[in-house]
This record gives sequence, C-alpha cells and structure tokens, in this order.
Amino acid sequence: MAMWFLCLLLLWKVAGAQVLSKVGGSVLLAAEQPPGFQVREAIWRSLWPLEELLATCFRGSLETLYHSRFLGRAQLHHNLSLELGPLQAGDSGNFSVLIVDTSGRTLTRTLQLKVYDAVPRPTVQVFIAVEDNAQPPNTCQVFLSCWAPNISDITYSWRREGMMDFDVGRHGLFTDQQVLSLSLGLRDKDTAYSCIVSNPVSWDSATVTPWESCHREAASGKSSYKDMLLVVVPVSLFLLLVGVFSVRYSGPCSGKKNDHTDEVAPETENPLV
Repeated sequence: MAMWFLCLLLLWKVAGAQVLSKVGGSVLLAAEQPPGFQVREAIWRSLWPLEELLATCFRGSLETLYHSRFLGRAQLHHNLSLELGPLQAGDSGNFSVLIVDTSGRTLTRTLQLKVYDAVPRPTVQVFIAVEDNAQPPNTCQVFLSCWAPNISDITYSWRREGMMDFDVGRHGLFTDQQVLSLSLGLRDKDTAYSCIVSNPVSWDSATVTPWESCHREAASGKSSYKDMLLVVVPVSLFLLLVGVFSVRYSGPCSGKKNDHTDEVAPETENPLV
C-alpha cells in the first residue's frame, strides 16, 4: 500500500498540463490531490516568465494579497484551485502548486497557461478571374480571398453552405487556405461560401454569395483577378524577403573591422589681418 502511494505521488509530481484560455476570460488552475491526502499547506507560484508568489493556504487560511502581476486578479478557492482573470495577453506562462500534508509529505504540480487573443471577424473579397465579356455564358470564374488580422496560431478553412462534404482541397490556392478558386454555374446562383478563421480557443466566420459579383456591368469598385494579384503578390514577396533576411542574419554578426578609416583633415581658420 505504501509503495502504491509513493508511485502515485511521483506520477503526480512530474505530471503537467496545458491550460488554454483567451484574453478577457478567466481560467481555473486545478490543484488535484490523490485520495487520502490531508492538506496542511499549499503554495501557488508563477515560474515563468517571472518567478512570483501568487497565493498560499495555511491550515485553512487563504491569502492572495501578494505583489505579483496577478494582484487583484487571483482567487484561491477552498479546494486549493487558483482562478486567474480577467486575463491579459502577457499572462501566458508556467505555474506550480506545492501541497504539504499533515505528515510532511509534499506534492508538486506544474501547469502551462497559454492565453490567446479572441479571433476577430474575417473579411472576404470576391475577385473575378476572367473578364465578363470573355466568360462562357452562364458561368463565372472567381477567387475568394479571406483575411483576418495576424494573431497567433490562426488557421483558415472554407465551407459551402448546405453541403457537409465540400472538398476545399481541390480549390485552395495556398497552403494556408486563405484564397479559394471557384468555377460557378447557374446552379450556384444562390450558393453561399463561408470563410472560418480559428485558433485553439475561439473562431469566427464571414459569408458571401459570389454569384452576385458575376456578370455585372463594369462599374467602379468591381474587383478582378488583377486586383487580387496586387494584394497577394506584394504580401508574398514581403514574406519571402523576411525569410531571406532571417536566414542571413540569424547567426552572430561576423566580419573584420575595417582598420582603414577615412581621415578628414581638421579645418583651420585663417587669422584675421
């Protein structure tokens, strides 16, 4: 029995967990305990990016008034779980809880908190791939471009409304699925497409009916594939240049210091006669 309990303590000590939440929300960091563990003391700390004391419990007395970045945003519950919120973008980090029982045995659990921004609503634009007078009758070639602000770990996906098995793989132009290529016919007159942006804690979407942009008379504001290239190509070139410079200057600076410097003769003033 004692050996089983020791193994359980060791397993509990090395086990960690990742907790995900979003800016503005709250999170509960659980202080799990094995059966029969009678708590005498508990200490919650922030380990990274700053090492700080967050909350303590001693013989049932709870305390959270420590000068840390979570002062006023931390609440220690009677089950020793620590609640943090409202969360800010810089709250991601590693945390630990040390629990001591009445016989002096200790348990330590570490947790990793990752805080994400909530995904904003994306913007979808429709670009006509072929000029109106060059398209076959009752058809339309379009590009759908989806964009959302560059927040961490964002992914793009597409959905054809009313169809569960829409194969986006045959239509996506780029690996991140930001641009969708479609060939539309009369049967697609009322078909809507949705761009879905998501990260591990939130998602949002925008929906368009691309046929509405097809076979219109030329008017100001009409977007063609050339307009799309004006957006996509500069962005792609910028990302390529960033990658090149990152590789080139990723290592420590090297090179010899130039010992030959241009010498400039000091100017002299002619004395007044």
